[in-house]
Amino acid sequence: MREAFLPSNRQAGLARLYAATALACVLACAVAMPALAQDVGDMAAKVPAGSQMLLAADTLVYNNDNQTVTAVGGVQIDYGGNRLVAQRVEYDRNTKRMVASGNVEVINSDGTKINSQHIDITDDFADGFVNALRVETVDKAYFAAESAERMGGVLTTFHNGVYTACEPCEDKPDKAPTWRVKAKQIIWNGEKKTVRFENANFEFFGFPIAYLPAFEIADPTVKRKSGFLIPSIVYKSDLGVGVKVPYYFALSPTYDLTVTGTGYTKQGFLGEAEWRQRFDNGAYSLKIAGIQQRDPDALIDSASFPGTFGHNINSGEVGDPNKFRGMMGTKGQFAINPRWNFGWDVLLQTDKNFSNTYNINNYNDSVHQSSLYLTGLNGRNYFDLRAMHFEVQENTPNSNIASRSNQQPWVLPSLDYAYIPDVSVAGGQLSLNVNARVIRRDDLDQTYFTPYTPSSGVQRVRGIEGESGRLTAEAEWKRSFVTDDGLVLTPLLALQGDTDYVNASSASLTAVNQMATNLGQQDDMRSSFARYMATAGLEMRWPVLFSGANSSHVFEPMAQVFMRPNEQYVGGLAVPNEDAQSMVFDATTLFERDKFSGYDRVEGGSRANVGLRYSGSYNNGWGTNAIFGQSYQLGGENSFAAPDLVNVGAYSGLQTSTSDYVGLFGVNSPNGFAASVSGRFDERSFEMRRAELKAAYYGLPVSLTARYAFIQAQPLYGFTTDRHEVTLGASTNLNQNWRVFGSGTYDIQQSVLVSDGVGFAYNDSCFTYLMTFSQSRDLNTRQVSQTIGFNLSFRTLGDFGSSSSAFATTQ
Repeated sequence: MREAFLPSNRQAGLARLYAATALACVLACAVAMPALAQDVGDMAAKVPAGSQMLLAADTLVYNNDNQTVTAVGGVQIDYGGNRLVAQRVEYDRNTKRMVASGNVEVINSDGTKINSQHIDITDDFADGFVNALRVETVDKAYFAAESAERMGGVLTTFHNGVYTACEPCEDKPDKAPTWRVKAKQIIWNGEKKTVRFENANFEFFGFPIAYLPAFEIADPTVKRKSGFLIPSIVYKSDLGVGVKVPYYFALSPTYDLTVTGTGYTKQGFLGEAEWRQRFDNGAYSLKIAGIQQRDPDALIDSASFPGTFGHNINSGEVGDPNKFRGMMGTKGQFAINPRWNFGWDVLLQTDKNFSNTYNINNYNDSVHQSSLYLTGLNGRNYFDLRAMHFEVQENTPNSNIASRSNQQPWVLPSLDYAYIPDVSVAGGQLSLNVNARVIRRDDLDQTYFTPYTPSSGVQRVRGIEGESGRLTAEAEWKRSFVTDDGLVLTPLLALQGDTDYVNASSASLTAVNQMATNLGQQDDMRSSFARYMATAGLEMRWPVLFSGANSSHVFEPMAQVFMRPNEQYVGGLAVPNEDAQSMVFDATTLFERDKFSGYDRVEGGSRANVGLRYSGSYNNGWGTNAIFGQSYQLGGENSFAAPDLVNVGAYSGLQTSTSDYVGLFGVNSPNGFAASVSGRFDERSFEMRRAELKAAYYGLPVSLTARYAFIQAQPLYGFTTDRHEVTLGASTNLNQNWRVFGSGTYDIQQSVLVSDGVGFAYNDSCFTYLMTFSQSRDLNTRQVSQTIGFNLSFRTLGDFGSSSSAFATTQ
């Protein structure tokens, strides 16, 4: 045998040629062998055209007699972003086989790492053999085997293989991972993109817990593959035990279908199907579900609603022959261009509670908003046009007065437009807003409070039966000036105009008339009207900075004055209040120009807001902030003392000429602690009207939250007694992976534990486990509902879980 070192340029070039060929073999083998869902032919695409090969080795030997080229000692080859490291690489031109040996590591350009002591592969990549193989994919999935073979360029077989998605422990690399699958054979089909396990054991924390003769999963890097998904178990007392089995159809790269069958022991078979499709500019989905109920009478709940026994909350009377229930839901969003989008979210179902009862994913919320919308955003322009309907999936009979589902309106449509010009106007900022809404309701939404008015009880008409509409346009201009003494003056001008129309049913007019009589008001519901509100205001702020050795503090006395006419058409209950029913007067709204939360009501009359704002910062990282102040009606009619159909101003603290005091104080620290207290206090006696205390600590190993809320009695709203409620929550990490948590809410006034729950969880890089127990109590019926739930998630394998409504009792 004649060996020759390569002194000449020609020999060196020939050696590099063979070495490049050898490297291609190695890299192609590495890419194909570990079941990474890549065809061998893809290797060419991974090496950019014109790539330079860099070869480094202690010794490079060319044997002309044996037609071999060998790199020995610290071999490192870089080619097109791929790297091979080995102690020895030899390529045989006669047999067309390449052998890399000695701590072989291949790092593919996509980040995949392959480790072995020996790789033997043919140069057509069809057949090969690897000893002591270990593979780490780019998404942190791991294969290992005593040996592996590649046959026919398609099938790769791992002998005595192991698969897991758990990262090895750095301190104890030989320690068993959280879970792993050991199999006599792991067969990767490069054409079908599947991984099949034969004679496998599933191990959990090193203990075998399940024997699996054979099962198959998609390749770890395959995101879409037809086949059965992991089943789950569900339980509800009125449905029974259910086994849910989904099957996924990967029909194309842009659309797919998931079909799910669930068998319930009490209600029969529930079928679901979801179609999803993606386009360049958006995507949509369509879901249908249906069941022919075996025992619909099991869904009756007479205990919660005395006097309504015999009504099936979902499908009519007891014994109703119509046992079919179902739904159809669709969601989508598409981009018209970079500034405009349109979309929809629509739910249609045979009754108001089907999707919630059978927990149809994405449609099981207690309140589902169906909408069709068009939105646009460009610079400081915003446009939103949508039609809406709210599905209240409640557990009440349709005939019950408390049912909210039929009282929900159709909003056809709602419009919001906001525009702020880029250029200043008269040295200040101009903003424009347009809002419009058309509402249609088929059932009168009124509230009866018998304890307050035994004669009729009609104290609020939250929504009229019929149709109403409003168009509002608003413009606001303001500019700030700073004096030499630091006083900030901000004049403000605002103008709002509205046109409204109302087409109320006779039942609505009767309810409005009765409410007007009870409140000593005049019934003045109009079919149409127009109104305006002009405001001239001035805001004055004087921030003063005090600095110390370890802290700095800013005190900012602040006052606002707004001059405007009276609000129109409110004294006679002429304005349907649909969007301003949630007004709360506190420190955060003290300095608002219009304290109503919507557009249906407009604050009128001249008013002054006076208060003090404070913020402090400390060198140790702590911070404090506070607001305290009061509001005054200077002239004209007080809008908050003028009732409307929902009495939104009652108990607000603004209904008198001198408002209640409002205040807020907060503190936060760099170690995770934060707390705040806010309240509203009577302007004469300083009696507490409303208060909230919140505190939280987020740190290790313990996190704590606490909240106390108090609201004084509000008879016009149906709350004849004070409300006190406290909520506590805690979570503690037992170690790096285990966590225990719990929470509870207690109604102090009624001495009832409203809800409570506990749970524990385990979490690491490849496995998550969650176990919870919770219970809740209805404040009216004292009915207790208890729920047990768990979820197990194995990364790359799937999720498995169940939930159980264990039982319900009345105390």
